[in-house]
Amino acid sequence: MSNISNENSLDRSCSWIKEYESLTELKDFKDNALALFALGLNFGVEDLRAVGADSITDGQDDKKIDMVYTNTEDHYAVIAQCFYSKKTDKPEAKSNKASDLNTGLSWLLTRDEVDLPDTIRSASIELRNGITNGEISKIYVWYVHNLPESKNVQAELKTVEITLTTILKSHYNGTSITPIVEEIGTNRLQELYNSCNTPILVTDKVSLKTFGGYRLSGKNWEAYSTVILAKDISKLYKKHKTALFSANIRDYLGSRNSNGNINYGIKTTIAKESQNFWVYNNGITILTHSFLIEDSQITINGISIVNGAQTTGAIGSSKKVDDEAKVQVKIISVNKQDPDLIQNIIKFNNSQNQVEASDFRSTDKIQKKLKKEFESLKNIEYEAGRRGSFFDKIKRSKKVIDSYYVGQVLIAFHKDPIVAYNKKREIWSNNELYTAAFNEATTADHVIFCYSLVKSIDERYLQIKKKTSKDKNEEKILNFLKYRGAKFLLVFAISKCFETILSKPALNLNKTSFNDISKLQDAIKNWNLLLNKISPFVNKLEDAVKNGLKNKTDIDTCIKDFESMLQGMLEMQPAYFDDFKQTVKS
Repeated sequence: MSNISNENSLDRSCSWIKEYESLTELKDFKDNALALFALGLNFGVEDLRAVGADSITDGQDDKKIDMVYTNTEDHYAVIAQCFYSKKTDKPEAKSNKASDLNTGLSWLLTRDEVDLPDTIRSASIELRNGITNGEISKIYVWYVHNLPESKNVQAELKTVEITLTTILKSHYNGTSITPIVEEIGTNRLQELYNSCNTPILVTDKVSLKTFGGYRLSGKNWEAYSTVILAKDISKLYKKHKTALFSANIRDYLGSRNSNGNINYGIKTTIAKESQNFWVYNNGITILTHSFLIEDSQITINGISIVNGAQTTGAIGSSKKVDDEAKVQVKIISVNKQDPDLIQNIIKFNNSQNQVEASDFRSTDKIQKKLKKEFESLKNIEYEAGRRGSFFDKIKRSKKVIDSYYVGQVLIAFHKDPIVAYNKKREIWSNNELYTAAFNEATTADHVIFCYSLVKSIDERYLQIKKKTSKDKNEEKILNFLKYRGAKFLLVFAISKCFETILSKPALNLNKTSFNDISKLQDAIKNWNLLLNKISPFVNKLEDAVKNGLKNKTDIDTCIKDFESMLQGMLEMQPAYFDDFKQTVKS
C-alpha cells in the first residue's frame, strides 16, 4: 500500500496495518485508500476499488475534500479528508487538515452548482439530492489519518460540526439530519478493525445487581432477561466508551440539544423522570461469553451491546443517574463454535445491522446453480449472495467477485441503470428485480461477461485519471465517468446497442458470454477492445447523468443519440468492432 509498506518506523503492533497493506487493489488511491479502508471497517462496504472510483474526489481543485460517499439506501453519507504521515512517530496529525473540512463542506453544500469544480460537482449534486429528497438522515464527516487521535484535532472538529450544523439549518431547513464528526486515527482504526474480527472486545468480568428475571435456552445459546440499574450502565460506558459496541460499529451518535434527537430525549428522561425510564425505554441487549446468576446478582464474562448503543451512550454521558432509573436488559451467551448464530443474533437485534436479503437468496436454486458453475472455474469465485463481515472480505481470496456488485451489473445490463446505481439492496429483496438479474437462463459465463464490463470501465477510469497527459478520447471518457452512476449508464447503453455492435439482430442477451475465459482479467481485456472504440461517443450520454442518474426519458434520448453515432461509424468503417466481435459468443 502506498506510503505504508516502506516505513520501518510504523508500529507493527497495530494489526489493522497488516490488513490495510493486504488491500493492494487500493494502491491507486494513494493516501486516500485509508478513507476507503475506514469505510469498509465501519460500514462493511465491499468492492472498495469500485467504490473508490466513484467516491474519491481528490485531485486538482477538490476544495479540501478527498472522499464523498453517499448511500441513500442506508440513509447516510460520508465526507472525508485524509492525511497520511510518512513519519509515524509523530504524536498527532496536522490539525489544520481537520479545519480544511470547513471549506469543503461549504463548497459541497452551499455554493451554486455552476461554480463547483468538476472534481466535486457530481458528488455535490448527488449529496444535495439525497438531503432534499429525505434520503439522508446522517452525515459523517471524517478526518482520517495514521497517527494517534489528539485534543487539538478534536477541537478543530468541534468547529467543523458547528459549521455543518449551521449549513444544514440555513440551507436545508426542515430536514432531520444527524451530523457525526469524527477523528479516525490509529486507535479508532484499531477499534473498528477489532470489532470486525470479534463481536466482544470488552473481556472484563462484570457483576450487576438485578431485579428479578427469567431464563431461557436453546441450541447453542442461553439467555437471561432482567432489569438492572441505569447507573451500572453509566459506569460501564464511562470506563469502556465505544468498545462496548464492538458488534455495533456505528456506535453512539451523540446527543445534540434537540427535542427531535432520540439521545437527547433519553438524557432528559434520566434527568427529569428517572422513575419512569424503564417504561419509556426499549432497553438493551448484551452479548457475552457466559454468565452466572446468584441471588439478585448476575456476573457476565465479557460484554458487547448489540442493541441499545444510543440508550447506553445517552445514560453514560448524563451528568447524574440516580438509583430510581432502571433498564430492561436481555443477556445472551452463545457457544463460540457457532459463529453463524452469533452473527444472526447481532443482525436481528441491531436494527442498523439488518439481515441482508442476499443472505436469504444465497440458498435459492439459482444461486446454488451459479455457485456450482463457478466451482468449475479455477481463477474466479462467486459468493452466491452470502455476505460476511468486512474482516471476512480482507481474509478471503482476491478471486472472489462480490454478489451485490454482480446484481448491480446484471440489472444495469438487462433492465435499469437507475435501479442498479441507487438500489443495490432492493435488487435482492424485490422479486421482479431479482428475477431480472438472476433467472434460470443466468450462467456463470454470463455473470463474468457482465461483471467484467463494469470492472473494465472502473479500471479504464482509474488508469486515465492517473495519466499526466491525455488524448481527446481519454478526456471524453474521463469527463463522462466523473458523474455518479455514469458507469452503470454506460453498461446499459452498451447492452441496448449490442445488436448494432455485433451486427446481429434479435440477440438473446442472457446467453452472451466470451468465447474462452480462464481469468477475469482476460474478460476485462476483451471489453477494453470495445471501450477503446466507443470512447469518442460517450459524451452523447452526459445529459442523462450530469444532474444525477434519475430520468428515464433523458436516458432513452441519450442512448438513441449514442447508437446513432455508432451506426454512423459502422457505415464509414464496417469492420470497426471486428476485433471485439471475435471474442463474443452469443
